[in-house]
Amino acid sequence: MRLRPYARFGLFALLGLMMSWLVACGGGQPNATAPAEGGSQEVEFWTMQLQPDFTDYFNGLIADYEAQNPDTTVRWVDVPWADMQSKILTAVTAGTAPDVVNLNPDFAAQLASRNAWMPLDEKVSAEAKQVYLPNIWEANTLNGQSFGIPWYLTTNVTLHNQALLDEAGVAPPTTYAELAEVARQVKEKTGKYAYFTTFVPEDSADVLQSFVQMGVELVDDQGQAAFDTDAGRAVFQYWTDLYQQELLPQEVLTQGHRRAIELFQAGEVALLSTGAEFFPTIEANAPDIAAVTGSGPQITGDTGKTNVAVMNVVIPAGTDVPDAALDFALYVTNDANQLSFAKAANVLPSTTGALEDGYFAAEGTKGVEKARSVSAEQMNQAEVLIPAMDGVKELQAIIYDNLQAAMLGQKPVDQAVSDAAAAWNAR
Repeated sequence: MRLRPYARFGLFALLGLMMSWLVACGGGQPNATAPAEGGSQEVEFWTMQLQPDFTDYFNGLIADYEAQNPDTTVRWVDVPWADMQSKILTAVTAGTAPDVVNLNPDFAAQLASRNAWMPLDEKVSAEAKQVYLPNIWEANTLNGQSFGIPWYLTTNVTLHNQALLDEAGVAPPTTYAELAEVARQVKEKTGKYAYFTTFVPEDSADVLQSFVQMGVELVDDQGQAAFDTDAGRAVFQYWTDLYQQELLPQEVLTQGHRRAIELFQAGEVALLSTGAEFFPTIEANAPDIAAVTGSGPQITGDTGKTNVAVMNVVIPAGTDVPDAALDFALYVTNDANQLSFAKAANVLPSTTGALEDGYFAAEGTKGVEKARSVSAEQMNQAEVLIPAMDGVKELQAIIYDNLQAAMLGQKPVDQAVSDAAAAWNAR
């Protein structure tokens, strides 16, 4: 079921109202974590849905930090994924925000544009910044100002059902051009689909990222639509053709990425774009499929660009313990702790030293080790393809809605592109 526009954009309207109130009130009330004079100080740390799987990990991490910093205690609060945005908006507005928060750059950037986070460029030395992958640190900047510290990463690989590809007589595709041909061959030879990617506006941004991978600039320096071009129309046409030629399941318009996983595990699609961390789930749910599953790099366009998803930590501007908050944030994200968390969570670290560990260089292996190795190899050129900007989810919704209209034959491609650009520029 599709969300109505007012439901889709409700959070962004709430953000605007709450942050306008925050700015008008001068940044809210002081945080309650200020240290008592001559006493210890408390750092309140929020994460996103990391309990119960990583409860022991974080309890140990915090205990070690407190042992090294006896004047500081850390209070860890884990927030459900679906609740984090509304909870942090409310807390920032009310002046009750935690001192260190785990967010993603897209959402953090929206609040960074309203000065919700402590600026980091004068607080973090050049030497400390060099610990992190430069392209990943850049993902946590807005208008040239750093607002977050990189933490863990995920970058999609392309899992492929080798048995299905062998039946179709094709190799795993690495580009969108190859994908179109593989999709035809798989459908003709097996009756099944090669690929499922969602066009549901509220779901995955994989299709939006495909625009960048195929050489399309989404917005210009003034924030206006930049995709009403020949290149932009070519991407609209690409996905429209695949759908209208019945080379994508009809469900791509109504079902999210979860459906792609279900179809892959059922042996109904040959390819799955997902993180290496998901491979153990396939092994548990569909061992027969896992046994014939190989791993390859992300499918990309002529640019060769590959995407990475970044999780970061930010420090609210209203914290009363800025030095302790920054020290703890740098501790959580240092080489050693990033490596240990990456191993525990089967994700990638955002520090150069941790990524160079032999754990990520499992050559000649299969299963999750191979997927992890492919994922790590991509980090040399991987980047956040969708720039940090206000309203990015609105942009995705506008493009997806008009792309769906073209796919369903409700609009010519040229009109769908022009309508999308006009809607974005008029927002």
